[in-house]
Amino acid sequence: MSTGFVPHQPHHADNQQSADIPQPPDLPPDPPHASEATRLLCAGTYLNPAYRDRVIDELYVNQQRFVAPSLGFDAARVLAHALRARHLELLWAAAILGLWVVGLPLSGWLLFGLLWPSLLIALAPWIRDRAPGPLVLRMIGAFLVRWCGRLMFAFGLFVVGNVAAGADLQDDSGDSGDSGDSDESGSTYDPYAPYNPYGPGESDDSGLTSSDAGDALAPFAGLGGDEVEAWHGWLTLAVFAIIALCEAARRGQFARVLSAELSPQRFPDVANDPAEHGEGARFRRLKNLIRREQHAPLIMYDEAGPFRGAGEPYDTWVLTVELRPDAAKKQQPINNRAILERIGPMLGQLRRPAPHAGTAVRDRLRRLEIDECVFLPVEGLTSRDQAPYDPDSFEQHRQRSVEEGGEKRRHFLRVRVGGWEEELVVTVYVRIHTQGRMLVLEIAPHVLTPVNPEFKNADRIAHRFRTSNGFGKAVAALVLVPGSAGRALVTLGRGAGHAWRLLMGNQVRALPEGPALSVREVAAVETGSTFQEMDVARYLRGVQDRIGRGVRLALAEAGYETGEFVQKIVNVSNGAVHIDRVEASTFAIGEHASATSGGPGPQKGAASHGK
Repeated sequence: MSTGFVPHQPHHADNQQSADIPQPPDLPPDPPHASEATRLLCAGTYLNPAYRDRVIDELYVNQQRFVAPSLGFDAARVLAHALRARHLELLWAAAILGLWVVGLPLSGWLLFGLLWPSLLIALAPWIRDRAPGPLVLRMIGAFLVRWCGRLMFAFGLFVVGNVAAGADLQDDSGDSGDSGDSDESGSTYDPYAPYNPYGPGESDDSGLTSSDAGDALAPFAGLGGDEVEAWHGWLTLAVFAIIALCEAARRGQFARVLSAELSPQRFPDVANDPAEHGEGARFRRLKNLIRREQHAPLIMYDEAGPFRGAGEPYDTWVLTVELRPDAAKKQQPINNRAILERIGPMLGQLRRPAPHAGTAVRDRLRRLEIDECVFLPVEGLTSRDQAPYDPDSFEQHRQRSVEEGGEKRRHFLRVRVGGWEEELVVTVYVRIHTQGRMLVLEIAPHVLTPVNPEFKNADRIAHRFRTSNGFGKAVAALVLVPGSAGRALVTLGRGAGHAWRLLMGNQVRALPEGPALSVREVAAVETGSTFQEMDVARYLRGVQDRIGRGVRLALAEAGYETGEFVQKIVNVSNGAVHIDRVEASTFAIGEHASATSGGPGPQKGAASHGK
């Protein structure tokens, strides 16, 4: 991230003593492509297919969209691993579905009866996550569908086991006059007799006969021939065993990726990352575009979400004061640039440890980043390549936008703190107006919360797979067999959908759009831990205090009164309400506050805060 747009200014006199004490050098920020946040997002593309699809859809399919600012991570590397994970997943899905297709005729079509419960099991996640209706009803529906599929699959396995054990299922298309095979004595043999304790043709009190059992088993056999023999059952079990081996190999390959190129030790070596060398001119072109845009001080935004990529807004506020000349001082010209140049050094002091702390300080504020950014609307461009990212064009936009106070093109001072290995990112946008003898200070803090815990468990998942014994791996693979056909069809269907949109969309000639989502925000949790919330409050308090102090010094040095500004900045910073004047009004603020009439005539206002 660029930090070269805030000129250095001499420190105020009250800070001169600490400035003379030798300080350790500022710590350089971690490269975004090697950050922990990037590593976890890359791991998430292997663990969560839904997240992987959103990454590919936003950054690869819709190539007409600008990428959202990537604060503390590299979106291009996340896309590289998303494409690689999808490629591997499609290969395994095609192999597993191929085994089902080949196994259908080889098993005497016994597998056909097990295909439907597999589809039900694969349908359950869709019902839970995407079906219409309340979440509770969706969860109940997904639970019922999943267990219905499991019970049907268990019954199917029971049938297959019977066939493999020697039960001979006949197709209904055979001779209807022969209800069973005859032995040498001429008596009729019922193949379901071993499972009927009442003997051939007899029934229990419910009237269920052995022929009824045959009718129940009929959907699982005889679809492709006159009869199903024992070897069909064994072939069915063999197909399941091969599918289980494929599932185990797939899980093993993903675990190796998580423990190899995505391990904390090897991930910083981006040059040897296999995903970075993905084939295809489209991927290489988009990778270059993303890396040009994602960390640039020029932000091409979508009007519906101009701060997309920075996280959730956090206590945004606007403060206005009148610029009143101080009679005891000589007034100097003041504008937006002069105030920003006074704020910059004040913020830069947050990087400095305490005078006697030495180099042992590891506070994240030592890596605080300050730069100036310009927000530009996408309207008017006919190509994504037309965005003015070159330094000369950006410098022109920066110089013009800082004083104009425009509605669409906006200039901000951006202050960023990346904590918790770039998992907790606090960004404060500051905008100054000095229009009509008024000073308007806009502060828009945003917070990116930590990454999804599922992604953070990638190392544990890989370690658990590596350290588990053969029996544990076999059981885990067998559990995946019932829903394997449905999952393979869903995976291939998603891949076909992406391919169809790529073929028919023609996004190359589409008009540019602002980012529709941030792949970092999609992977964030709603709130962080208590420690992280404390850090957010500490970062914001420090930054806001320095901003307020910088503005106050700029006003004082230019010969303007600062009392009103100091009062308002204290009130707003403490979450209170400042009221200049109340005339003949009745008011109350707070849940349990009471209100009394101010009476006739003007009165100084004071806010009552309920507790």
